[in-house]
Order: sequence, then C-alpha cells, then structure tokens
Amino acid sequence: MTKREVTQLSYEIVGCAIKVHKELGPGLLESVYEHCLKYELLKSGYDVAQQLRVPVIYDSLEMEINLRVDLLVNDTVVVELKAIEYILPVHEAQLMTYMKLLKKPQGLLINFFTDNITKTKRPFVNEYFSLLPE
Repeated sequence: MTKREVTQLSYEIVGCAIKVHKELGPGLLESVYEHCLKYELLKSGYDVAQQLRVPVIYDSLEMEINLRVDLLVNDTVVVELKAIEYILPVHEAQLMTYMKLLKKPQGLLINFFTDNITKTKRPFVNEYFSLLPE
C-alpha cells in the first residue's frame, strides 16, 4: 500500500466510526462500539480482525501473553477504541506499541465518549508508514 492509500483507509474507518457514534451516541461500553464498528466496516467491504492476539517477542521467545488489539482493518490500520472521559498518554503509548509489535504503519485511537468523533480521534503513524511509497 501507499501512504495515500493508508491515509484514505483511515479516513474511511473514521467515517464508519462516526456513523456508529451518530446512531448510538456516547455512554455505552467500549465492547458495544467495537462490535458495531466491526459490523459497519464489514458491511462496507473491509477485512476486519477483532480482538486479534498481538505476539510479544522477548529475548527471541514468544511470550504467552494475552495481549489483544481491538480491530485490525485490511491488515494495515490498528484501531484502538475507548469509551472514557479522557484519553491519557498511556492510551497513545498502548496503540503505538500495538503498531510496533504488529509492524503496521497506522493506528487510530477513537474515543466514543464524546459529542464529536472527528475532533477527538487521534491518528498515529510510525516508521513503517515512512517506508511506504508515496
């Protein structure tokens, strides 16, 4: 994929999140938004992995750790969902770590506890994004 294609995919994922948020509003559990967003993405033709296990390699060994990412879209964009009052730096670090461990170029941190997804969503890129062609 190119940088432009990854950016467009992220834009479309946010569009699906906005659709879910407009329908449900804030105040539900994260898992509700996760299932509804997965449904909306699948309905739109995307490949979506939910609660994908994230391998943790330490000292050349894969650790038996139950680390899971909320959604992975088209094997490219990691989507971490929250339904909390405030996004903290630890939530951003969590997403960046998932992106690194999965070797994915872009991540989206989407908080459904808001009146406007567009204003509160946070996209992240890493070194894998910088390696993509324009």
